[in-house]
Amino acid sequence: MQELHDAPLAPLTTFRLGGPATRLVTATTDDEVIATVRAADEAGTPLLIIGGGSNLVIGDKGFDGTALRIATRGFALDGTALTLAAGENWSDAVARTVEAGLAGVECLAGIPGSAGATPIQNVGAYGQEVSATITEVVAYDRRAGETVTLPNEECGFSYRHSRFKEHPDRFVVLRVRFALEDADGLSAPLKYAETARALGVEAGDRVPAAVARQTVLALRAGKGMVLDPEDHDTWSAGSFFTNPILTEAEHAVFLRRVQDRLGSDVAPPAFPAGEGLVKTSAAWLIDRAGFTKGYGSGPARISTKHTLALTNRGRATTEDLLALAREVRDGVHAAFGVTLVNEPVTVGVSL
Repeated sequence: MQELHDAPLAPLTTFRLGGPATRLVTATTDDEVIATVRAADEAGTPLLIIGGGSNLVIGDKGFDGTALRIATRGFALDGTALTLAAGENWSDAVARTVEAGLAGVECLAGIPGSAGATPIQNVGAYGQEVSATITEVVAYDRRAGETVTLPNEECGFSYRHSRFKEHPDRFVVLRVRFALEDADGLSAPLKYAETARALGVEAGDRVPAAVARQTVLALRAGKGMVLDPEDHDTWSAGSFFTNPILTEAEHAVFLRRVQDRLGSDVAPPAFPAGEGLVKTSAAWLIDRAGFTKGYGSGPARISTKHTLALTNRGRATTEDLLALAREVRDGVHAAFGVTLVNEPVTVGVSL
């Protein structure tokens, strides 16, 4: 276990933003993770958990407390059952499952961050969500002071949400277990239209899992969503805003705003999101509100490849980023009456 003081946090995030932590502990075993958490809780010290840093916006003043970087390792396959330590690199783990001929997470390729973060955010992309394959999550329960195992049905999964996100100061994820599928090297049925089109097949079809993974990686790279230290479009947290979910009444009001602004022949994206709920596209809203690719003149700008990604062009501060995020959020609300919600977790700052 490594301990540093007045330690820079920006290099531990994909935004490359944020001030230092009073204390930074890097834990490589579950016991080290638990011991660090317990010590902080007993001392009443603020605690910040860091995995891959792909979903964090840390304030310029940094974090006055203990930052715990989880660097545990562990990849275990038992037939189609997969167990990942929280610190495992998620994208690498996906690649290894595909190499093993298993399906279920191949369309989640290229997503930066650690395995332990995936249940917190219920990570999803290109028609797959981890909640569809997670069987249970092993976590340290700070309230009870013990390690617990939560089955899928007790994780409270919903769109980009979970029990772990609902109670961020209670659970520290240690391990995640998945049930994958042996489909003779084929992918799970494709659910996302863009992926199916890129592969020249129909939604619901299966293709070789390795081909599905490579296709998703190419689609993500084209949107600046695969990390590349030389490409400032990837100095981001991926999608900064979640897709809004509206009630039917809210959706009706939204449609009237769209027609008033863009004309009656314009139909915004709409997807079922549960009984009485409709999901629309944050990227569509941002673009139609006038915030197009590359928008901005300062050190924080919208990606040149994707309107949902806010990026650090190399010399931005967290305040630069937040100013852009507020401008986009407020502009979308003024245009369409919909309030965008940030997907990354903010530390010491807020929108």
